[in-house]
Amino acid sequence: VPRGSESRIRMLNRELTHLSEMSRSGNQVSEFISNTFLDKQNEVEIPSPTSKTREKKKQQKQQLMTQISGVKKVSHGSSLSNSSISRFGVKTDKEEQLSKELEDLNKWGLNIFTVSEYSNNRPLTCIMYAIFQAVFTDLEILAAIFAAAIHDVDHPGVSNQFLINTNSELALMYNDESVLENHHLAVGFKLLQEDNCDIFQNLTKKQRQSLRKMVIDMVLATDMSKHMSLLADLKTMVETKKVTSSGVLLLDNYTDRIQVLRNMVHCADLSNPTKSLELYRQWTDRIMEEFFHQGDRERERGMEISPMCDKHTASVEKSQVGFIDYIVHPLWETWADLVHPDAQDILDTLEDNRNWYQSMIPQSPSPPFYDQGGEKFQFDLTLEEEDMDGMDKDCDGEDEEGEEEEIEQRLSLGPHRGNLHLGV
Repeated sequence: VPRGSESRIRMLNRELTHLSEMSRSGNQVSEFISNTFLDKQNEVEIPSPTSKTREKKKQQKQQLMTQISGVKKVSHGSSLSNSSISRFGVKTDKEEQLSKELEDLNKWGLNIFTVSEYSNNRPLTCIMYAIFQAVFTDLEILAAIFAAAIHDVDHPGVSNQFLINTNSELALMYNDESVLENHHLAVGFKLLQEDNCDIFQNLTKKQRQSLRKMVIDMVLATDMSKHMSLLADLKTMVETKKVTSSGVLLLDNYTDRIQVLRNMVHCADLSNPTKSLELYRQWTDRIMEEFFHQGDRERERGMEISPMCDKHTASVEKSQVGFIDYIVHPLWETWADLVHPDAQDILDTLEDNRNWYQSMIPQSPSPPFYDQGGEKFQFDLTLEEEDMDGMDKDCDGEDEEGEEEEIEQRLSLGPHRGNLHLGV
């Protein structure tokens, strides 16, 4: 973990502990943020498989490592010519309405739900078709677009931790490490091997290798547990830009270029709260529905229900305020610094949405949440105490104090899987 990231984790930990002491809903929000966005090696109790489960796994043993689940056989028409390809790659009787809607393709306020309606529920297909027409010759942008397109393919609607805790085949295949992200990559690249599906067939071997490496780097960066590390690296890049004489980043090596691309995709993946309030609320409703479905499955299995997944106790409004204050705003604020002034409107919308959700939080006070032992819930990150002490000695006291003050001011504003949008 980068040194700057450790410092921010410690400060975020203090804020989350304080938030957890305020109310039961505050505790849930804190636990959700801690479990989702901090890369911790949690000790979990894995349920033992029943005899029925063992028999089922035995029958699947021969197939486990030889097949990638989620890859469906692609069907092709008997004939395919340019004249038979729809204007936007999908069959629709609302082509003109779709065309007008896609005029906003490069604007942040593109209404993806309207695009979905006009494209017969194929919004990704028609958007990708339109974008590829303009950027197919640029390898890095091509890789970014492909990574964006496959970054959630065959998503089962549950978290990585759920897959790990339930002994899933995917968790076994990928050794509990970025389980879903590895699966999305495997499915995405496996689909290229289907008949007439290799869209990169005209690339040279070197270009294909380069593209594959970039796509893997970008999709793995959408693992939300890597958020703090990504943010720390992005902040370092922003500070580097500020101290250069020209104020411009050269991006003359792979490490710097892929860092920008990784953070760009990560920002897009956490962009729901930056959209217009109407779109943001629709995404929130859909994501909470997914969370609650996971919570129901956990309840049925007798498992501990994950944070923000209990439909009986979750506070949607408070969760969104905490999500913005602790995760989304710090990320987008840093990105806005990198591309200043081009993202200022996005940041303004984010802050307006945060204030709206804050205003919707019920005002009645809730009693502090205590566990059965009468102790308040605390968060312990995987930083050894002596390591933190050593880091304090190494850090310049005056600089760290200033940084703490800056971050604490930002975090004091209030008490996904994210869905990536391509109109970046």
